[in-house]
This record gives sequence, structure tokens and C-alpha cells, in this order.
Amino acid sequence: MSNQKLTRRERGKQTSQQTRNPPANPVPSAADSHTTPEERRHFRLGWWSLLVFVCLGIVLEGMLAFKAPWYVNVGDNETNRMMLRLSHAHGTLLSVLNIAFSASLARLSLPAGARVQASRCLAAATLLVPGGFFLGGLATHGGDPGLGILLLPAGAVLLLFGIFQVARHTGK
Repeated sequence: MSNQKLTRRERGKQTSQQTRNPPANPVPSAADSHTTPEERRHFRLGWWSLLVFVCLGIVLEGMLAFKAPWYVNVGDNETNRMMLRLSHAHGTLLSVLNIAFSASLARLSLPAGARVQASRCLAAATLLVPGGFFLGGLATHGGDPGLGILLLPAGAVLLLFGIFQVARHTGK
């Protein structure tokens, strides 16, 4: 009898052995799938930064709920509060943008160079934009934010450039 043709009994034995001894890892890992490094990077960056910025939002809500004096005093700390809120909001939005970018990379026909440029720009913007607001809110000077706010324009330009790289290749 050839190896290609198995009787019902032999096929049943193979099936029962496979059910008793399932593969060690039935779900393939991200490295085993056909994802690009950019997809994996933005998927991880998006979810981890979303965790960080949602936690920041929870801390800010907690300070508001417990009326932390350095946070709720209107006259002295309005700039601090606004900068920290902007950091939370922009960080959360950019985190979701990274997850969307990761999910859409397989559908986009981005050339390799444009994909790498967009990836680097979006990742840097995810750090610089909310980081600029956060650092600007830690130490304010009267009604002006601190020097950390200087990160914001660089992050905004990188964000625009990354979005432009993706947008110009979406119709192709």
C-alpha cells in the first residue's frame, strides 16, 4: 500500500493523534506572519503610547477629582493644566493614528522609501508633539509654557510630512 493512499482506519489514527498532541503554538507570532517591520513597530508604539496617555488622562482626572492645589488653582496653574491636557489629548490621538497606520500599511501601495519616511516621521511626532506639551506644562513662566514647548513645532512638521507621504500614495 502506498503512503499517499491511507485507509479510513489509518486516517482516523492520524486525526486522533493530532487532537491528542496539538501543536505547541497554534497562533503564529507577529514575527511569523507576513507583516513589515513598520507595521509591527507602529502597532506596538500605538498600543503602548495609548496606554501611557490614557494613564496620564486618568492621573489628571484624579488630580481634578481630589482637587490637588497645584493643579486646580485657577490663577497660578491654568497654563500647566492646559499643557498637560493638551499632552494627553494629542498623545491619545497620535497613538490611535499609529494603530491606524499599522493596520492600513498592507492596503497602501507605498514605495519602500516613502513607507520608511512616513513611519519615522509619525513615530517621532508621536513623541515630540505630546512631549512638547508635557514638558512645556511642567515648568511654566507666568502664563507662558516652559522651553519644552519648542519640541512641538518640530513634531508638527514631522506629523504633516508623514501624513503627506501616506496621502500622496493612497490613490495609486
